[in-house]
Parts: sequence; structure tokens; C-alpha cells
Amino acid sequence: MKFRRRLSPEARVDLVPMIDVVFQLVIFFMVTSTFMMTPGISLVFPASTTTEPVLMTNVVVTIASQDEIYINRERYTLASFEDALAAMDEQKRSEIDSIVIEGDREVSYDLMIKVLDRLRLYGFRNLNLRLREDTTQVVP
Repeated sequence: MKFRRRLSPEARVDLVPMIDVVFQLVIFFMVTSTFMMTPGISLVFPASTTTEPVLMTNVVVTIASQDEIYINRERYTLASFEDALAAMDEQKRSEIDSIVIEGDREVSYDLMIKVLDRLRLYGFRNLNLRLREDTTQVVP
């Protein structure tokens, strides 16, 4: 005589412990992650009452002085800045949509024009200047 089993085995995966582990991992990575910062130089941006918001880009040119021009985190002089632009291949230049240019309030107009001129010579057309919004109203 053959006996039949009344209880059939049920194989189920309990997802609650896995969700708990994944949630703890997400919290761990959020707490321990670091954020990318711009170069550690202090700049005082010029103020303007007519500033407009622009989208952040992956290329930021920071002008502190004749000997301190940064492309993102890499430091250049004016001469080596032009060499760095020349070293970029055509494909990398075409991938850059726009460039944000930061300059200290004390940077000369001549230096700013030299940097802008070199950027335009190498095919960069969408250039934006970063400014500080002036909250004081100018009465016309």
C-alpha cells in the first residue's frame, strides 16, 4: 500500500531580510560618500542685478590670476592653458556643450578677454560667466 504525503513542500523566498540589507547599504553609501568640490581657492564673484540661471556643465574654467587658471581641478598658467586646449582632440571638444567661466572680482579685464579669446579660438562657443546675484536694487 502506498501512502501519500499530506504536506507538500513549499519553497518560498522571504524578501524582507534582503530588503533590509539593501536599505542599510543605501544608507551606508549615502553617509560615507564624498562630493566633488571645485578648486580650493577663494574667489569673490562680481555682482550683477540682471543675472540669469545657467545649467551647470562638466567643464569649469576658474581664473584667479595670470598664473592661476584652472580647468576643473587642474592648474595652468596662461601659456599652459592654451597648450591644454590645443591638446584636446576634436571629439572631446565636440562633447563639451558649454563652459562656465569663474573669475575673481580683482581679475583684470585684459586677462578675462585673453582666456575667452583662447577658448573661442579652439572652437568653444557656448561660454557662460558665473556671477553673484546682487540683491540690492538699482533705481534707474
